[in-house]
Amino acid sequence: MTRVTSYCRTVLDRAGVGYAVTDSRGNLLWCNRALGVVLGIPVEQAYGRSLPALLPGVPEVPAPVREVLVPGPKWLEVRCSKLGDDLMYEVVDVSAWRDRELTVTQEADALRRAQALGRMGTWEWSIREDRVTWSDTLLEMFGFAAGTAFDFEMYSRLVHPDDLPMIEETLDTALKTGSVFTYTHRMLRPDGKERVFECFGEVVVGDDGTPLRALGTAHDVTQSSRVHDELVRMAEQDPLTGLPNRRALTRALEQELANNGSGALLVLDLDNFKDVNDLRGHAVGDRVMRMLASALQSRLGDRLIARLGGDEFAVVLPGASPKDASEVADGLRDAVAGFPLAGIGTPARITVSTGLAEFGPGDSWELVLANADLALYASKAAGRDRVTVYEPNHYADTVKRVSVLDRLRSALVGGGLALYGMPMVELATGRVLGHELLLRLEDGQEPYLGPADFLPVAERSNLILEVDRWVLTTAIDALVAQPDPLLRFNVNVSGRTLEDPDFGDFVLDKLGSAGVAPGRLGLEITETAAVTNLDAAVTLATQLRGFGCRITLDDFGSGFGSFVHLKHLPITGIKIDGEFVKGIETNAADAVLVSGIVQIANGLGLSSVAEWVERPSQVDALRKLGVRVGQGFHLGRPVPLRDVVSAERMPPNGALSSQVVGAEDGARS
Repeated sequence: MTRVTSYCRTVLDRAGVGYAVTDSRGNLLWCNRALGVVLGIPVEQAYGRSLPALLPGVPEVPAPVREVLVPGPKWLEVRCSKLGDDLMYEVVDVSAWRDRELTVTQEADALRRAQALGRMGTWEWSIREDRVTWSDTLLEMFGFAAGTAFDFEMYSRLVHPDDLPMIEETLDTALKTGSVFTYTHRMLRPDGKERVFECFGEVVVGDDGTPLRALGTAHDVTQSSRVHDELVRMAEQDPLTGLPNRRALTRALEQELANNGSGALLVLDLDNFKDVNDLRGHAVGDRVMRMLASALQSRLGDRLIARLGGDEFAVVLPGASPKDASEVADGLRDAVAGFPLAGIGTPARITVSTGLAEFGPGDSWELVLANADLALYASKAAGRDRVTVYEPNHYADTVKRVSVLDRLRSALVGGGLALYGMPMVELATGRVLGHELLLRLEDGQEPYLGPADFLPVAERSNLILEVDRWVLTTAIDALVAQPDPLLRFNVNVSGRTLEDPDFGDFVLDKLGSAGVAPGRLGLEITETAAVTNLDAAVTLATQLRGFGCRITLDDFGSGFGSFVHLKHLPITGIKIDGEFVKGIETNAADAVLVSGIVQIANGLGLSSVAEWVERPSQVDALRKLGVRVGQGFHLGRPVPLRDVVSAERMPPNGALSSQVVGAEDGARS
């Protein structure tokens, strides 16, 4: 058996077909030499690297044969299949096969193929006479009338100057070797339109090997070329700035590490850029973002800068020492700080915080990016507008974050999460109109983690998607257990969940299968999350409101552009930010603002709820300003969901007769 195993390994290692085994995330566990040749790196350096990063376009889940074009260029046929818990890849280089498809030996066969291809034009070059004959179809594709005298010199003048050297080199090689050839080039027709042609050809030689003539076809592939270019742009280019995106950055970093490269990675975050959007609107914010991206790129020259998303960028500096990278980062910081903004009407100065992390052989791109992120967090914590080099003690922050995520994952599986209901009360009568459901971690572990400790951590990972779905499912189950139509719940939705295209269908499926009236469920979206993910928020709110769910904009007034957002978001209500409510009895400005918010809400047919109601005097002041509904410790503390479901509906004035609770008595959920 040992001999057979050895033979199998030898056969696989000598095979002309590439084989690889990856884990479920695409990281290479084993590959043979043929695949190493395709990757262009030694087999030993490939282990642990991401195969999808090294070969963009390969399937990341089991899939039948897929044809992939990789740099070289090479055409590969790739098949992915399950191998236990891992994935097995079979990679065949079919480039030569594609070339052999074009092989012909006689002019008659070339004409037959041209006829079969229909609208494809043909040409023939008589080498001894140096005369080119073009088919009428091809002349018309070039923008000339049939029969037009058209020589190679005229053809060369129309070809894009960047493509002409490639054509001449390809033809020169084909004449020397007598091989088939292919090339794709751009052409500017006489009418000024640019077209793209894909050309295939062969050289016919005499008995002594002397080239006699060359035959070829040309196909107008302009439309498919544009579609391909657009797909590539969408896959690896940021649509707003035109810079490479996160995918392009991670691929470049992975390639650098796969070749045992060293250097530094910078991660930059524009400080308080949200203020530009809030003060001047997203159109101006987008304009400023494009201008800043252009300024950063021009400062870096040929070095790669990518937009990771939002107001975050990253720069790869191959071969740079920490000192050199710090100097580059300082230069970028100065470029941002000195950027002229006065004419745009934005804040007088924008600054940038930067995290710097070294990389070298043996590192993974995930580790390098995580280290740079940690250094960036340190820059933010130290006061922003500075460059911080990653140090090992920054790792403690990662350990803490991972620990929190581990506890949260365990709580999701083991029942360590709980929901508490905080009543929303009609101020005139004390009648409870509904409850906002608040998440608590009750896993029995120390230290105790409140929502402010675990929710921000969860929102920086995909775990928040599972948490939000658990909250929604639990809320609907409670509504089923207590069918009283007066029992209504509001659940909070994170910014990450707004971007989940399947969440709206998930909500409606849950409501439909449970038989719960959609009006008993409301979703609360914070103003910050809605502004950051405006298109996603509009899509989700439109879908759910169309089926009868309530949509509330939470913390309304916390952003400068609050009233603008009311035009775009199809919401049913707002919650007035507690900052305007906490001093409502004594601060005239707060009273004016709340009064204006209520009037606008009433005019738009929206409900309004005041948060942070903690004193009887606030109730009186809010009622005078027209606020009908409030929420806060004076009106009712959060209680376990099971108590909300099992309790009798609260009688009129019950909430307003509860003991006054001071702001210092606890967190506001």
